[in-house]
Amino acid sequence: MLEVSIIKCLSDNFSYLIRDTKTNLVGVVDPSEFNPVDLEISKKYKKLDFILNTHHHSDHVGGNLDLKKKYNSKIVCSSYEKNKIPGSEISMSDKEEFIFGETTFKIMHVPGHTAGHIIFYTEKDNLVFTGDTLFSMGCGRVFEGTLEQMYNSLGKIKKLSKNTLIYCGHEYTKNNAKFCLKNDSQNTKLKKRFDTVKELLKKNLPTLPITLAEELETNIFLRCDNKKIKINLKMEKNSEFEVFSKLRKLKDEF
Repeated sequence: MLEVSIIKCLSDNFSYLIRDTKTNLVGVVDPSEFNPVDLEISKKYKKLDFILNTHHHSDHVGGNLDLKKKYNSKIVCSSYEKNKIPGSEISMSDKEEFIFGETTFKIMHVPGHTAGHIIFYTEKDNLVFTGDTLFSMGCGRVFEGTLEQMYNSLGKIKKLSKNTLIYCGHEYTKNNAKFCLKNDSQNTKLKKRFDTVKELLKKNLPTLPITLAEELETNIFLRCDNKKIKINLKMEKNSEFEVFSKLRKLKDEF
């Protein structure tokens, strides 16, 4: 069984401290910076065996070298970006498996945000660390990849079990919800979820994790086949990919 602790970093980043409860292996996913991650490790486990990186951006790897130096951790990253990841050691490719004690992470290559972005999925624990590919009610900007790659990458995630818990890289949920509501205003489940999000944030609580099922009901980037959304965008005859491309452009300008 995997134990997950959410660590707030920088202004709106999430890093995740993980422990395999059977073997007591400890890891961290996307350590944005050293101090908050180190503080959490010191409180709970006093060791760090692995660092897992979804992609090379500095707000996801900023703590790599200092954590590796202090704890002698091994860094697991995308084989497509290993030369861009500080301290990279173990590189993983699409469909390979990273064995973390009794937890098996399936590596999924999801280009779009970056060319070599990967995510870590464990079917046994029904959870996935999506980095900056899928956000709560949003998706990542397309920097190095293409819109088509991002669309296909989200399609891979949509095929996971609907009770999969989503752990993403940023607390963007409130702003993402506002964008979804603007273009999917008749979605009653979306309105209800937005109310829940606002209450959580008032209490200074994270809006994650969230199930894939809830994302499929409320995340407009996963609903590009929805007739009401197509009508709102005046794109009734357009393909799902064309709708996605339009939405990503609108979100970039939002």
